[in-house]
Amino acid sequence: MSEANHFNYPKEPEVITFETPFGKFGIFTCFDILFWEPAVVLVSELQVDTVLFPTAWMNVLPFLTAVEFHSAWAMGMGVNFLASNTHNTIMSMTGSGIYAPDGARAYYYNMKTEDGHLLIAELDSHPRLSPAFPPAVSWSSYASNVESCLPDENDFSGLIFHDQFTFTELSKPEGSVTVCQKDLRCHLSYKMAEKREDEVYVLGAFDGLHVVEGQYYLQICTLLKCKSTDLSTCGQPVETAQTKFAMFSLSGTFGTNYVFPEVLYSGVQLAPGEFEVLKDGRLISKTAPTKPVVTVTLFGRWYEKDSLKQDPQPTAFL
Repeated sequence: MSEANHFNYPKEPEVITFETPFGKFGIFTCFDILFWEPAVVLVSELQVDTVLFPTAWMNVLPFLTAVEFHSAWAMGMGVNFLASNTHNTIMSMTGSGIYAPDGARAYYYNMKTEDGHLLIAELDSHPRLSPAFPPAVSWSSYASNVESCLPDENDFSGLIFHDQFTFTELSKPEGSVTVCQKDLRCHLSYKMAEKREDEVYVLGAFDGLHVVEGQYYLQICTLLKCKSTDLSTCGQPVETAQTKFAMFSLSGTFGTNYVFPEVLYSGVQLAPGEFEVLKDGRLISKTAPTKPVVTVTLFGRWYEKDSLKQDPQPTAFL
């Protein structure tokens, strides 16, 4: 049964904006954030300063937890983003925030109680005019100069939210590793504060069309903790970690300019002020991360490829 049986929706998508003394505002809801229209249209074509985002967002680790992805979208698109999520822990719906282009200003994530929380933060009314506004990024610049991947017997496959990633294990306490899938080459330089025997981290790459609960083309480079030391668990949801990193630098040869930088610490906590994106496309730690790392990810959306034909797949409806 499709969602059309349950919801009224306009025949044509509506793009909603309004002017205020605090800048130009736009509105869209929930799953719209993953698509070109209306989400990207509001920012790229209509030049809104701030997005208002009511949602009933079900958290999906490792990339699509509310506070993680919504803060990354604000940074990747260069806008203020006010996300108000319903709070229903039984449905894994929690995580609201006030996000700016340079990082989260205030957020709330609570899976232990049903208590809500009022968030207050100060934002630039016109973020593009702010000295803190991030510079334009050439996402593939750095990684394009990294040597191409060679076949490696240590590479292996694993699923993340139904997508088949190519992984390689971070077997040493520090170093540089590269993993490839199709046209995407992901490169990581890292140093762990301590290499623990009871935790495994991998570098992963995915370049393909996601076809479950929506169809959208992704290019993803990710450093993530596996659920256990068994490599077959890599990609399964993980909320906690104990391994601290002294530094990390992640980059990829993206075919799209729409890339959203995510850093998630143990306990599903954000890392405001502790990382940045350089002009050449590297997502780097500014200081030694203060908490153990769950994932560091560059989540790319290649909107032009959303309509690619694939072999027939079972259809899931939201």
